[in-house]
Amino acid sequence: MARAARPLRLIRRYPIVALTLGIGVLGIVLALTGQGWLVAWIFSIYALGIAAWQAVGMVRDILGGHWGLDILAVTALVATVAVGEYVAALIVVLMLTGGEALEDYADRRAKRELDALLARAPQRAHRVVDDHFEDVPVDEVRPGDVLLVRPSEIVPVDGELRSAETSVDESSITGESVPVEKSAGDELLSGSVNGPVAVEITATARAADSQYQQIVALVAEAAASKAPVVRLADRYAVPFTVFSLLLAGVAWWVSGDPVRFAEVLVLATPCPLLIAAPVAFIGGMSRAARNGIIVKGGGVLEQLARAKTAVFDKTGTLTHGEPELVAVRTEPGFGSDELLVLVASAEQYSSHVLAASIMQAATDRGLRLVEGEWARESATNGVTARIGGRDVTVGKFAYVRERAPEARRTEISPGELAVYVAVDGRFAGALLARDRLRGNARATLERLDRLGVRHTMMLTGDAQATADHIAAELGLERVRAECLPADKVQEVSAIAERPVIMVGDGVNDAPVLAAADIGVAMGARGATAASESADAVILVDDISRTAKAVEIGRDTVRIALQSIWLGIIVSVGLMLVAAFGFIPATAGALLQEFVDLAAILAALRAIGGRRDAAASAPVPEYAATSAR
Repeated sequence: MARAARPLRLIRRYPIVALTLGIGVLGIVLALTGQGWLVAWIFSIYALGIAAWQAVGMVRDILGGHWGLDILAVTALVATVAVGEYVAALIVVLMLTGGEALEDYADRRAKRELDALLARAPQRAHRVVDDHFEDVPVDEVRPGDVLLVRPSEIVPVDGELRSAETSVDESSITGESVPVEKSAGDELLSGSVNGPVAVEITATARAADSQYQQIVALVAEAAASKAPVVRLADRYAVPFTVFSLLLAGVAWWVSGDPVRFAEVLVLATPCPLLIAAPVAFIGGMSRAARNGIIVKGGGVLEQLARAKTAVFDKTGTLTHGEPELVAVRTEPGFGSDELLVLVASAEQYSSHVLAASIMQAATDRGLRLVEGEWARESATNGVTARIGGRDVTVGKFAYVRERAPEARRTEISPGELAVYVAVDGRFAGALLARDRLRGNARATLERLDRLGVRHTMMLTGDAQATADHIAAELGLERVRAECLPADKVQEVSAIAERPVIMVGDGVNDAPVLAAADIGVAMGARGATAASESADAVILVDDISRTAKAVEIGRDTVRIALQSIWLGIIVSVGLMLVAAFGFIPATAGALLQEFVDLAAILAALRAIGGRRDAAASAPVPEYAATSAR
């Protein structure tokens, strides 16, 4: 029954292709019954009708500012009918309408990984109620709900493991195929696949705020985007069209036979330009998704392929983003624990990455944080809060000195950063922290250089001494320290070597990610400002995927161009042979079908394969020395 329904689905999906094939079968039947004259009329009228339909689209494209590549197809149809090559005319029609079916197949094949991500979105969850469970739509799950996840089921929402242990497959999120061992209290991400044991989790987020649903939203945006293939095709459309028409005209003029004009043009159809390039870009986006990189459109891949400069935020990008408190330096009148409590209590209201580390340090010392009466954060500068009846200001030196003019800088070692504190308008001291460099940061920069990204730069809000130390250790070409978000935007806008990649991970990076030619949000979780502003989102906390994104962009553009040139070169070669009368129109139309198929198959290489999956493993963490 299913097999019988499949042809009907294909007919509904491709009605013009089905109609063309039906007319072809009718023509064969009529020819066998001696009605050749009727076949000629049917084929010719049908071909001219398709030519008129194509001409409307061609005019619409030209009025829209794009050169109408269909002019070659329309001219070929009219020419073949005019010289009586009605069989060739029908084959050209089949080639044009069949190109839609070929493109659809190639498009679905290229989107396989993107579609797989969308299809895996959890729909239902098993919520535990008293001593039983109930199946509920995943959108009804609330934080705090206890959920049962059966063996091999997809984790429906982000949650914390309640059971003793399990292993999960996070390949759909991170691109890594090795199962990850989890124990009680560990975080489980929605979209990961549970191992062979049923477990219970406590939901920590609603479905809409969970990791996988955010990935699905990004994938849907990427899948709906249009690749820049119109620009890519337009580069070759005019010269190819002019050359084809001139060659056909010269062949007609030299031979004196108008059939020669048709014989050349049936080999000049633009399918490699119209189909191969889009397939390659969609395949590149799918390959990126398989490697844990969501690219928001083919235009991003084209920009990545041409990138000349890579700019990195420091905290959380080149470093782990988990600073460790190493010292508390107090001014007379303040105790170490007293100052740490005040600072940690104020940092409860800060979004800076250092805030969590300071609060954790206070908790580890057994100190109790105080709830503030009010708090006000100045992005990238610091936070001011009223804690226990005292006004506490925590942040950069310049920010604190505005409240305490007598504040003075403290000495820091290379790789350290300082957070200054003022209490009731009086300088109270400083807290020192150290953030470790990512072990694979230097190897990633070297790989980018090999891929053609010759210039590197670091932008950070940290002190100049800290920034210089990290830049020297990583071999960065340029560095700018003590930056505000506006300063970062200005620095990126002033870079001459473009396109520019900007890699960051925080909310404060959103403006500069939007300002760069290619904004890359790394390790983005949820609908953050960074992921919304970025052109590409790396789903895992792995800086080496930045180089992988550039590699995929370069491979995609290379394959798209190779596919286009394959079609053009073979078509031109066959056109030259046809110009001398060695390829009849019908045979030429059939040959062009094979050229189109070869170009599409070549474009599908952009999807990558098993070797790509193996090569996508992150650069080992021992590839560079630590800042510690």
